Amino acid sequence: MHLLLIADTHVPKRARRLPEQVWNAVDKADVVIHAGDWVELDMFEQLLERSSQLVACWGNNDGEDLRSRMPERADVTLDGVRISVVHETGAAAGREERMAAAYPDTDVLVFGHSHIPWDTTAKNGLRLLNPGSPTDRRRQPHCTFMTAVIEKSMLRDVELHRIERAT
Repeated sequence: MHLLLIADTHVPKRARRLPEQVWNAVDKADVVIHAGDWVELDMFEQLLERSSQLVACWGNNDGEDLRSRMPERADVTLDGVRISVVHETGAAAGREERMAAAYPDTDVLVFGHSHIPWDTTAKNGLRLLNPGSPTDRRRQPHCTFMTAVIEKSMLRDVELHRIERAT
C-alpha cells in the first residue's frame, strides 16, 4: 500500500496550486494523508476527487467550511497499522514523550503546522512524521512531502521528497 503524506498546502495563499510533482504522487498513492492547513475548500475537494482514499484533518488556518468536512483528528487503520493525523503537536522539545502519552493506541502520528519535516520514533515505538509543506518552505531549504509504504502490516520506505519548483 503506497502512501502520500502532505500538510500545510495553503492553496491559494502560498501557491496558486499544488506542484505537479505532488499531483503525480497523488495519482500513484493508494492513500493520501493530509495533516491540515488547506486554507480553502477547493483544494480539499480537488484532492478528495483525485485520491483513491483521503485521510485528512483540519488545521489552525482552516475555516468552518473545512472544519465541517473533516475532523480535528483523523484515525485510520491501514493493513494493521494504526495511523492518527493531527495538525499541531506543540513544541519540538519533548514532542515524542508528549505524543506517546497522548496517542497510546497509535503506531504512526502524521502532523503538520511547523512546515519542518520530522521523522522520529518515541520510546514506545510511536513513529512521528511531518512531511513539511509542498508550497511554503518557510525557513527550510526546500518545499517537501513524504511517501511511505505499508507492507505486511509494517510501515516502510518513508521518504522525504524535495519539490523541484513550487508554483
